[in-house]
Amino acid sequence: MLIRTHLAITILAILLFIPHVSVKIPFVIIALAATFIPDVDNMFSTLGKEKVFRFLQFFTKHRGILHSFSFCVFASLLLSLFWPIAAFPFFLAYALHLFADSFTVEGIKPFWPWPKKSSWRVRTGGRVETSILVFFVVIDVFVLIFLVM
Repeated sequence: MLIRTHLAITILAILLFIPHVSVKIPFVIIALAATFIPDVDNMFSTLGKEKVFRFLQFFTKHRGILHSFSFCVFASLLLSLFWPIAAFPFFLAYALHLFADSFTVEGIKPFWPWPKKSSWRVRTGGRVETSILVFFVVIDVFVLIFLVM
């Protein structure tokens, strides 16, 4: 899926959890940043275009280890040891990114290195994804209005 769809999904999760979080600003920043991380191995992604991530693209392939719940859980556990406040928002946004990508035609290998792939029929950038994006943006707006009132 495209980053805009991932962001719309993550924003909904942020809006739903923010009333229950004590450190709101770090929660939002970490969750938004974690949404981008699984795609750093793609040279055409928002972060993957940056030169600092080019070295990583030599060692990984897109939708490989970084697109697995194995990596998500491992990274979240490391964060919980060294920066506990970041672990949950990181896990939430990263896992939502993976969950959304598991519905695409390209799919993901959720439990890397196990080769079994999880995929479905949503084409990245296609009509169904655009519909998903619109749905989440509308829900985001309604939830935001509800929280403000």
